[in-house]
Amino acid sequence: MAEYNLWHEFKKGLWDEIPPFRLVLGTCPALAVTNSVINGIAMGLATLFVLLCANVSVSAIRKIVPSEVRIATYVVIIALYVTVADMFLAAMFPPISKALGPYVPLIVVNCIILGRAEGFAQKHPIIPSTIDAIGIGIGFTLSLAAMGIIRELFGFGSILDIKLLGNWFEPWIVMILPAGAFFVFGFLVALVNYLSQKKATETHGH
Repeated sequence: MAEYNLWHEFKKGLWDEIPPFRLVLGTCPALAVTNSVINGIAMGLATLFVLLCANVSVSAIRKIVPSEVRIATYVVIIALYVTVADMFLAAMFPPISKALGPYVPLIVVNCIILGRAEGFAQKHPIIPSTIDAIGIGIGFTLSLAAMGIIRELFGFGSILDIKLLGNWFEPWIVMILPAGAFFVFGFLVALVNYLSQKKATETHGH
């Protein structure tokens, strides 16, 4: 285990490999469900749960699964945990489950999940795979929450249904529509890239 830098495996998901804004992965749920903060957080946590369970499972069985059926096996594992997450949300949080619609079941085909299983968990032991999943999952959740904050604030004048802007504020309806989602997503991708380039310039001096 000494060869693994667990802090690096964790923090890369928070910035260097943050899924929507640096890797441009998981964009469908990021665009579709972030018209409110609570929806973004719920979708992020559901994805984190599936990602964590899938990474641990794939890492645990990576040496006994034949390469010919590797991907199919991973998809079955991911589908199992997605079903658990979908049923949990439907049973415990029906309004959120209804608001997220088909995007929770579609986690099965989320490229973040299969990408981490194939690109990391099947090559590494359980502990670093667990840390990798937690970092990427938290980064994804924070990304969706950030989009939800901007869209809900300007679309409804509130955050988490708490009214922050007074009666003077005229809601920007476009922010809760698909066009607003693309606008906010593009703005945040540009902002993250700008800050990354600025940091690299300061670090390397050019």
